[in-house]
Amino acid sequence: MPIQKREKTKYPGVTFIDAQGASGPEKIYYIRYRRQGKVIEEKAGRQYVDDMTPAKAAGIRAKRIDGEEPTNRAKRESKKAARLAAEGKWTLSRLWKEYSSQRPDSVPIKFDGYRFKKYLEPNYGKKEPSEFHQLDVDRLRINLLKIKSPQTVKHVLGLLKRLCNFGVKKQLCQGINFKIEMPRVDNQRTEDLTADQLKSLLDAMNKSPDTEAADFMRMALFTGMRRGELFKLQWTDIDFDRGFIYIRHDPKGGKSQMIPLNEQTRAILENHPKTAANVFARANKEPFTNFINKRVRLIRDAAGLPSDFRPLHGLRHAYASMLASSGEVDMYVLQKLLTHKSPQMTQRYAHLRDETMKKASALAGNIIEEAAKVKDQEEVAATA
Repeated sequence: MPIQKREKTKYPGVTFIDAQGASGPEKIYYIRYRRQGKVIEEKAGRQYVDDMTPAKAAGIRAKRIDGEEPTNRAKRESKKAARLAAEGKWTLSRLWKEYSSQRPDSVPIKFDGYRFKKYLEPNYGKKEPSEFHQLDVDRLRINLLKIKSPQTVKHVLGLLKRLCNFGVKKQLCQGINFKIEMPRVDNQRTEDLTADQLKSLLDAMNKSPDTEAADFMRMALFTGMRRGELFKLQWTDIDFDRGFIYIRHDPKGGKSQMIPLNEQTRAILENHPKTAANVFARANKEPFTNFINKRVRLIRDAAGLPSDFRPLHGLRHAYASMLASSGEVDMYVLQKLLTHKSPQMTQRYAHLRDETMKKASALAGNIIEEAAKVKDQEEVAATA
């Protein structure tokens, strides 16, 4: 297509051509000037689309001559450079994509995905960790606490922290230069079962037609294992000869653990069908997932337990509470059985052990008092 002839205006260096726009005929204005000895001719704008006039075009020309405004080419190159730089940035969204791709089968990653998309990506997805200010995180925490529980907010901020640390560890980007303040969470809730409740639950398990869900609950009760650990438990993790269960598939705390295989657990496993690599598997041989929650709640309800009793994590608490209150297991052993990373995590059960010690102390006092009464009675009889 031949170049159309430029029509002059009353402004020096400003010309136009007649063109057909979306809403009809309009003028397209051009400017011509010298920059560093080089003649530059470029488009200034369209009459209607850009609301361009000869006077505006002349103003643009003057600024470009004086170097106050970049040329169109410089603008295009700047945008291109910014786009390429953005594509190379390890933003929070890009870090999440890489982070989650390395943990495709992890159960927690599904919950983290929801948290990221809902609470982090909308406002912070395009930021690199080094671009975060403490005020950003403070506002996120404060605003979330208005609508969500402290535990949920802690999960969201924990995910933010892990993503930033992941970027630094993999040498992808710089991290944040401040400490993320976590909300205080009262997570010292422990659940226990009375002797009658425990009997009702065991009866409900025995009567349940859902034998897999019942065995899942029995394992939680007799071993104190976490739900996620039971999801990942494989037959090769069970050493029937030595009498141990190995927790080594993405264990909490990052370090493989082993716990004793007691006789009750051995009996459960020896009678449990072996249909896949995982001990607890669905019909398609895939590992159990959170869909088991609905099935174990049915057994809980059949046992008449309170509706707020968590039928899996609650059984872990019940296991720990029974051991702590027995007075026969010290806190260090209990920590190892529960595979707690630090003794502070086990301290929630210390009060149960204290009560047992109080009862033992009271018993000692009663024994001494009874002995003193017998002695007094003997002295009275001797002087009678």
